[in-house]
Amino acid sequence: MTAGDTRACGRPVRTEAYLDLFQMLTGIVLVAFMWAHMVLVASINLDLGGGRVMNAIARFFEATYMAQIGGPLIGFIMLVHFVVAARKMPFRAREQKAIWRHSVNFSHTDTWLWIIQAATAFIILIMGSIHMWTVLTSLPITAAKSAGRIQGGWWFGFYLLLLPVIELHVGIGIYRIGVKWGYITRANRAQLHGFDNRLTFIMIGIGLVTLLTFLALVKA
Repeated sequence: MTAGDTRACGRPVRTEAYLDLFQMLTGIVLVAFMWAHMVLVASINLDLGGGRVMNAIARFFEATYMAQIGGPLIGFIMLVHFVVAARKMPFRAREQKAIWRHSVNFSHTDTWLWIIQAATAFIILIMGSIHMWTVLTSLPITAAKSAGRIQGGWWFGFYLLLLPVIELHVGIGIYRIGVKWGYITRANRAQLHGFDNRLTFIMIGIGLVTLLTFLALVKA
C-alpha cells in the first residue's frame, strides 16, 4: 500500500471522528440548554404559580436579546445535531428490520437505548420545532401567556408527550456519550447509569409539576 493509499483510507476515518466529536459537542450544548430551560420554566413553582419570578427571568432574557438570538441559535444547533447524528440512523425498511431483528436476538440494553434515542430524535425535531416557533413568534414570554397556551386546545397533551420524550433522549444521550468517550467504564457503569436514570425521572417529575402549575394558574 502506498502513502497515497494510506492517506485515502485515513480521510474517511478522520472525518468520522470529527463528526462524532461535533455530534458530542452539539449534544452537550443541547443537554445543557434543555436542563437549564426546564429549571427556568419551573420557576413558575417558586411563588406558587404567581408568575412573578418567571416573568422577571423572561424579561431579563428578552431585554438582553438572549431569547431573540439564542432561541433561533438553539433551533439551528438542534437541526445540525440531528443531521450529523442521522448519518448512522437506518432509514430504509430493510435496515430497520435488520436492526430490530438483531436487537431482539441479542437483547442488549445499550442497543435498545440507541433505538429509543433514534426514535425520540424524530419526535423532538418535529414537536420541538413547533414549540420553538410558537414561543418565539409570540414574544414576550409571560407566565399567563404560557399558562393560557397549555390550558387551551391540545397543548397540554402536546407537552405531556414532549416532556418525557425529551428527557429520555437527553438522559440516554448523556449516558451514551459517557460510554463512547470512555468516561463510563465497566467499573462505574451500573452506578452512573442508575444516577442518570434517577436524574431523568427527577426532571420528568419537575416538568409534570410545572405543567400542573400552569394549568392551575389559568383556572385560578
